[in-house]
Amino acid sequence: MRDSSSHRRTPHTPHRRAAAVALVGVSALIAAAVQAGAATAAPEKAPSAAGKVIPGAEAVKLSPAQRAELIRDANATKADTARELGLGAKEKLVVRDVVKDGNGTVHTRYERTYDGLPVLGGDLVVETTKSGATKDVVKATRAAIKPATTTAAVPAAKAEKQALAAAKAEDAKSPDVNKAPRKVIWAANGKPTLAYETVVGGLQDDGTPNELHVVTDAATGKKLYEYQAIETGTGNTMYSGTVTLGTTQSGSTYNLTDGARGNHKTYNLNRGTSGTGTLFSGPDDVWGNGAASNAETAGADAHYGAALTWDYYKNVHGRSGIRGDGVGAYSRVHYGNNYVNAFWSDSCFCMTYGDGSGNANPLTSIDVAGHEMTHGVTSNTAGLVYSGESGGLNEATSDIFGSTVEFYANNSSDVGDYLIGEEININGDGTPLRYMDKPSKDGASKDAWYSGIGSIDVHYSSGPANHFFYLLSEGSGTKTINGVTYNSPTSDGLPVTGIGRDKAEKIWFRSLTTKFTSNTNYAAARTGTLAAAGELYGTTSTEYKAVQDAWAGVNVGTRSDGGGGGGTSFENTADVAIPDRGAAVTSPITVSGRTGNAPSNLQVAVDIVHTYIGDLKVDLLAPDGTVYTLKGYGTGGSADNINTTYTVNASSEVANGVWTLRVQDNAAIDTGYINSWKLTFP
Repeated sequence: MRDSSSHRRTPHTPHRRAAAVALVGVSALIAAAVQAGAATAAPEKAPSAAGKVIPGAEAVKLSPAQRAELIRDANATKADTARELGLGAKEKLVVRDVVKDGNGTVHTRYERTYDGLPVLGGDLVVETTKSGATKDVVKATRAAIKPATTTAAVPAAKAEKQALAAAKAEDAKSPDVNKAPRKVIWAANGKPTLAYETVVGGLQDDGTPNELHVVTDAATGKKLYEYQAIETGTGNTMYSGTVTLGTTQSGSTYNLTDGARGNHKTYNLNRGTSGTGTLFSGPDDVWGNGAASNAETAGADAHYGAALTWDYYKNVHGRSGIRGDGVGAYSRVHYGNNYVNAFWSDSCFCMTYGDGSGNANPLTSIDVAGHEMTHGVTSNTAGLVYSGESGGLNEATSDIFGSTVEFYANNSSDVGDYLIGEEININGDGTPLRYMDKPSKDGASKDAWYSGIGSIDVHYSSGPANHFFYLLSEGSGTKTINGVTYNSPTSDGLPVTGIGRDKAEKIWFRSLTTKFTSNTNYAAARTGTLAAAGELYGTTSTEYKAVQDAWAGVNVGTRSDGGGGGGTSFENTADVAIPDRGAAVTSPITVSGRTGNAPSNLQVAVDIVHTYIGDLKVDLLAPDGTVYTLKGYGTGGSADNINTTYTVNASSEVANGVWTLRVQDNAAIDTGYINSWKLTFP
């Protein structure tokens, strides 16, 4: 059995000095086309003492000026970097973000252009050592950016018509296209190709602003992809009691401008749905009375939540503001009438909050504020596309940090918990919007990963990542935290021991800022979090193993012991070459000594080495020939390798007999082999 790890490095000479998102899902978008994103495993390091971070491994806190200097350095050498990475003559890099570790390692995030056109799905992160040598590269796609042409065969008007039709199909209100479709290179799934990107405005069916992005093939006119860019998410507050707010005095008037936090401002839309509204101001420095009927109350909650989120990211993760540049966003409250949602928009760099049903429950609680601002952080770091598996990870990231902001606040009126939106009564019966310990308790979210999860609404496909974070933080089983009782199960029925929220949030933030790309899917998220845990704590550490076990607990990958951690396993470790765009190949396992039928949770651990898993179709064949599809052709995008444990309901099959893994490569160029696979009967 060969080593299946993928670890590509690019020679690099020294050259450096030492989109908008709603809280509540409205309707599912099309099935995900973007499910790529590969992160290489972390290099082996010595375990840290007593579970402490390895000295120098953690990111340092950069001032806006220090960050700007690093970005200037990266811009000055980006042409050299492009050549050293082997990019084509027509490709250029655009510096997007930078993270620096205490040991001098720098993680620079780039977007790409080709012949002057933006490459969607072409982003990458380059990790360099203190000396400037390239240590690792994480790419959203490993496909070469070589489109057949940059001359469109269909007119832009056709793309615009298609985009408007897509918006109308989603029951958009007054959809419009403010700008002509722009030409791009679509590289997020499959072979890079010339396309149009059209953005449709207006309003969504529930009154949320519309920023629907539709990608159209410029050669055939076929719709390639679509996603929604609106990411739906001393004051006397409604939810947090009496708190201190950052305000500004001008003459005899006070206003909600927080000078200590990038001049973050809070505005009153007064039931409007466009524009900035009116900056909250008054003759005294007291805001609201704790009741929804007072317009200032929601403003106080939103302003307080924004301050907490700013402080959390700065003090816990060393990030100064959403973009890391020390500039504050702004908040708008009292959006629309009876609007039961909140959302982040990149276009205005702002958070917006409705007042809920009957305008009685503004969506301005601490965790909602943290959730919405985190959409901005995600947009300015990994840029996870808001659809498919990457969209679920985007939404989960906002839930994760919305929760950790709430714990950080340590507010006795709204204590920290792993419940999302428990204060805003969005369901009308006092229940939370989402549960991180068991996501399915909301009636729609998923507790664990499965092959079709990318086709459901991102607010529900976020479940496995939320569940992973809870398991990593607190572990499985029953426990009570801050008066809330949780009972978190695992998909394989085996226990997970948590490492504490403080460590879990460091691992997720490092993954978001240095390992994830726009197309990261669940498999790549596992790889990225393992790399982050390895860098922080060592690859033989308890923390690293806990990441493995927590992902296995939501059906992504195997346990730290190399298997299911229990039960009876049967394995085939013989290599089987997978012919490029050829006939299907098989690998058999003979099961014996069992009685009766196979279980409803048969674990199928698959280890396939391949440079483009989107080409592969993977099936499990039962002894009687019944076919169970583990992975469909066209899913998984451009990620490297499959190292995943699938759960199959095989209860109608006799356990004993020859079980077969069947794999077929359906497209040309990329190659690989079956490294091993295993059946585990829990």
